Amino acid sequence: MTHAERAALADDLAHLDDDQWHRPSLCGDWTVEDVVAHLTAGASTGRLRWLGSVLAARFDFDKHNERRKADHLGTTPAETLERFRAIVDSTTAPSGDTAAWLGEVVVHGQDIRRPLGLTTTPSIEATTAVAEFFAGRDFTVPSRTLIAGLRLEATDGPFTHGDGPLVTGTTLALTMAMAGRPAYCDDLSGPGAPTLCKRLTGN
Repeated sequence: MTHAERAALADDLAHLDDDQWHRPSLCGDWTVEDVVAHLTAGASTGRLRWLGSVLAARFDFDKHNERRKADHLGTTPAETLERFRAIVDSTTAPSGDTAAWLGEVVVHGQDIRRPLGLTTTPSIEATTAVAEFFAGRDFTVPSRTLIAGLRLEATDGPFTHGDGPLVTGTTLALTMAMAGRPAYCDDLSGPGAPTLCKRLTGN
């Protein structure tokens, strides 16, 4: 599923112009091109190399991510895309948490597509696997903490989790909310949605 989602994203990226490559993503201060380079870095870094990079950054994960991203940026968007295409079928990852690395491409794919108005979405099977992973633990994002005391129910698939005030939405919208993306608040409904969105925005 990870390979399929990377390939679908690469196909979308092939149609971007230079302006689109340099637009902001949903991922902090990163542009679309920055996010693509980050995905390439994640699929090019094994456990020992990842640990060495984290140690060199003194456990500053923002610094670690910036350094690895810079390593995989091309001199042009076309080169950045070429580097990403080269890792589409990669099985390299910093850990054995395969759902986490599927989550990388599912979430970051939407970090790119949403601001650009691209309509491609991951498969329900892939998104459900990521939603279940995010609901079960805090990993690189505090996903489990964000939904504590709430019940999540997908409107387009089998994903459900938790007890409490109900939050409904597509599997993708619920997944992106668990990944800390306030841009998806408008896609959620139910009596628990305001609570979740308040946690996402800090307001």
